[in-house]
Amino acid sequence: MTVYQRRREMKTNYEKRLALLKSGKNRVVVRLSNLYLHLLYIEHNPKGDITKFSLTSKSLKSFCWPKGYRSLPACYLAGFLFGKEVIKRKLGIEAVLDLGLQNAFKKGRLFAGVKGMIDSGLKIPASSEAFPPEDRLKGKHNKTEQLFNTVKSTIDAKFAH
Repeated sequence: MTVYQRRREMKTNYEKRLALLKSGKNRVVVRLSNLYLHLLYIEHNPKGDITKFSLTSKSLKSFCWPKGYRSLPACYLAGFLFGKEVIKRKLGIEAVLDLGLQNAFKKGRLFAGVKGMIDSGLKIPASSEAFPPEDRLKGKHNKTEQLFNTVKSTIDAKFAH
C-alpha cells in the first residue's frame, strides 16, 4: 500500500479533509505560528484549493495594537477583523472550521480567533464551551481591556455601512 507523501510527513489527515470537503462549504483555516495567528478563507477546487482571502494578526498593527500578536485579545481581534473583511468582500458567510493537525485546546488562542469571526457575523459551527471567557478575550487578565475596546470599535467603524 502506498502512503501519500503529505500523510507520511504528517501534514494532512485525509479523513478529516474529506469530511470537511463533503460539507460543500468553504473552509476557514486557523493556524498559529511562533509570532502570529494566520487566518485563511479557502474554496475547494478539484485542481487545488483556492485561497480567497488571508490575514495575519500582524494586520492589527494598522489599528494601533502595540501588544503581542499571539495574545488572546489579539487573536480575537484578528478573527473579528478577518470576519468583517470576508463579509465586505462578499466571499460567503457560512464556512466550516479547519484547524488542521495542530493541537486545539479549549479556551485557547485558536478558539479566540474563531469567536472573533463568529462575533463579526460569520456562521461557523463551533461549540461555545471551547471559547475563552469574555473577560480574558477583552484583556482583563493583562490590563489591555481599554485598548481592546478602542481597537474593536475602530474595526467596527471601518466596516460600518
